[in-house]
Amino acid sequence: MNLPAYLHFEKIGRWFKLVSRVSLPTHNAPTQWTDECELPVNPFQASKGISMQSAVIAQLIVTRLESLKSEIRHQWTNPQGTHTRHLIVDDLLPPEVAQEIYDAFPQNANGFLNRESFREKKKTLTDLSQHPAILSAITYAMQDPTVVEAVSKLVGFEHIVPDPSLYAGGLSMMYHGDFLNPHIDNSHGADRQLYRRLNLLYYVSPDWSVQNGGAFELWDPLVRIQKTVAPSFNRLVVMETNRTSWHSVSAVQGRSVRCCVSNYYFSARSPEQTDYFHVTSFTGRPNESGRRVWGKADNWLRNVVSRTLRIGRNRRLVNRFRE
Repeated sequence: MNLPAYLHFEKIGRWFKLVSRVSLPTHNAPTQWTDECELPVNPFQASKGISMQSAVIAQLIVTRLESLKSEIRHQWTNPQGTHTRHLIVDDLLPPEVAQEIYDAFPQNANGFLNRESFREKKKTLTDLSQHPAILSAITYAMQDPTVVEAVSKLVGFEHIVPDPSLYAGGLSMMYHGDFLNPHIDNSHGADRQLYRRLNLLYYVSPDWSVQNGGAFELWDPLVRIQKTVAPSFNRLVVMETNRTSWHSVSAVQGRSVRCCVSNYYFSARSPEQTDYFHVTSFTGRPNESGRRVWGKADNWLRNVVSRTLRIGRNRRLVNRFRE
């Protein structure tokens, strides 16, 4: 998916001119990315530094969120088809930027960790140091203080913070047959000082259709009925995470690769105002009684081990980025 060297630009002047033209629109005037906002090919290959690139992307994200704030707040406070609060933002970035991000994902998931068990089958990456800079740029743009503040205001959460180590976050690629069973996320971050509160999932696979599978699913508390959200190109999904926010990814059916950038926000305040702890806990789908029984035993055992030994996901799997 990487572009040839002759397409790489050495300057991103037009890119910054674009941002300087962007002003925050009124709440009822959605931003439309038009030809006036056309970007040069591969602007992120310039030697301006990831932090600068992230700041530019962050400004575009904030602009888009601000343009839809009334709709976003309505989505969040009135979840449809599920009890889990969530929001969906389409056309998050100019399409050229989203395409750049997709093109930067490596062919054949080179360098990604293969995760395969009865719980899940997917490929993930947190060490971004050997991959194109735009992958670090979009990842850290979601953690930019301006984006965190914008999301915080839209959902009404106070004192939320991102996780630069990408504990459980990062990039994922899912191929034909890959899946993620219904689960609730681990309650805390790596050091168990902060509660996990929000999941930010940004999808960048072009021309994704319902027939491709790989749908993001939000379940009721008993995991019997799900709401299905397609991982459409250039779509951001933000969901609340707590002890009943069951979610999953249906099996990928097509030959297209499902690419996602994941980030998580945390806070010192428990979602329920009371202390609790649990590891990521899985169950089966409604027709998978065996996996449901096995999931209960597996969840209990991992919770006991994690509480007793204070261990969790591999802490070495943290993000490093190329400057």
